[in-house]
This record gives sequence, structure tokens and C-alpha cells, in this order.
Amino acid sequence: MGSLDGRVAVITGAGRGIGREHALLFAAEGAGVVVNDLGGDENPAQQVVDEIIAAGGSAVANTDNVATWDGAKALIDQAVAEFGGLDVLVNNAGILRDAFIPGLGEAQWDAVIAVHLKGHFAPLHHAAGYWKAQSKAGKQPTASVINTSSASGVTLPNAGQANYGAAKAGIAALTLVAADELARYGVRVNAIAPVARTRLTEATPGFGDIMRSTVEDGVIDLFHPANIAPLVAYLAGEKCPHTGQVFAVQGGSIQRLRGWTVAETIETDDPWTIAEVDARLAEWA
Repeated sequence: MGSLDGRVAVITGAGRGIGREHALLFAAEGAGVVVNDLGGDENPAQQVVDEIIAAGGSAVANTDNVATWDGAKALIDQAVAEFGGLDVLVNNAGILRDAFIPGLGEAQWDAVIAVHLKGHFAPLHHAAGYWKAQSKAGKQPTASVINTSSASGVTLPNAGQANYGAAKAGIAALTLVAADELARYGVRVNAIAPVARTRLTEATPGFGDIMRSTVEDGVIDLFHPANIAPLVAYLAGEKCPHTGQVFAVQGGSIQRLRGWTVAETIETDDPWTIAEVDARLAEWA
């Protein structure tokens, strides 16, 4: 028996890289998988589905654009139509359009925010609607959402990635809000902030260097995208207790992250003045 036997999972951006490894492991663990990816003429989603079926698993391809409202709805509807329900949503689809802020164009900004942030929220919205209806009908789900943030958005601001970092920070915040809202419907929501050797990290300043130095050191397997998937499969499990968490995962390390916290405080009993703020904040300079 697999750890995900009988569960139905939608995985976005699953035609290549980290998402592909999620799909392969989920299917190997017994889940029915909807493999979503745009992919163009290559149709990587269907290629992953073919690989899963050849290995004895169960999967269908989907090429809808999750950054659109209708595309996200069609994706969730397909899972329910093909497999009779939905238990897991893995939001993984992403792109890069790196540039320093003075040279970052509107189209570059909009594309990254759309694919990452709206591309997380739109499938989540439609999946949540399905789970709410199930709960109201007396069929309380044991559902799981796993979002994909990034070190660039939560722990390691990266020059040249204002759009990507902002989207990934927004995804981390969305995860916490969604966990609080959807618990009543039997839905857990977590996020990962992964680092692995993929097309995106190879193109990312700093991260690509880390990956290459790791390969040179001979420690290859721990940074392979397949090493991210076991954490996601665990979070997708019916009995996993975690919700409202963001986990950094890279190499042989998994870390539980915490968001913005109060570091220092200054207080006054009187209305603030500019001079008083200047004097008091000088303590932190």
C-alpha cells in the first residue's frame, strides 16, 4: 500500500522539474494525479502522464492556464470528473522574469505575479469551493493544499527578483490565511520553500552557483528535484497533522520557518514627534 492510496491530487506546473517529481512520487504512492502544465508543443504534462501509466499508476494531463480564473476552474473540475473527487492541491507552477527594479518592465512584473500569486489563488479558490460544498453536505474532507514559496520571498531576498520575491512572499502569507479559513472545512494548508537543481534555479543569480558548486563537490542527489517530493507527499497525506506552516527544504535539510516577528519596540506615553522618533530610532542604527 502507498501512503496516498485512493487520494486524488492536482499538481500544477508538473511537466518538468520539481512538479514532475511530485507527480511521479504521488502516483507511485497510489494517488490519482492530474498533471497540469502548459508546455506548448512539447506537451510535457502528457509525457509525465505516459510515464506514470507505463509504471502502473493513474494520471491524466491538463494544459489549462492556472493564472486564469476559467483555466483554474477547468483544472479542478477535471479532477472531480476524472477521479470522482479532490483531496490534494499542489500549487507549483512558476516562471522567472528577472531584472533589477529600474529595468523591470510592467509585463515582466505582471507575468510573474500572475503565474505565481494568482496561479496559486485561482486553483485554491475553486478547490476551496468544492471542499466547502462537500463539508456542507456532511462529507467532511481530509484535504491538503501545498503551496510553493521560495527562499527569495521568505528568508533570502535576491537582487533582481522583486517580482518573484514579492509573489513568493505573498504565497507564504496566503498560506497562513488559507490555513486559518479552511480548517473548518477539513482542509490543511502548508507551503514549502524549496531549493533544487532546476531550470529556474540554474537561471537564478546565487542559487545557480550553489547548485553548480554542489555538483562539483559530488553531492548531487540531495539537490535533485526528487528530494523535495517526499516532504510534499507527507504533507498531502490524510493523517498529516501540520497546517499553517512554511517549510524550507534543500539538500538534506528541512526547516520550519516563522514569519515577521517583533524584534524591538519603542514606546511613548505622549504623541510622537519627528524629533522623538529620530532620537529613539537612533538606538537601532
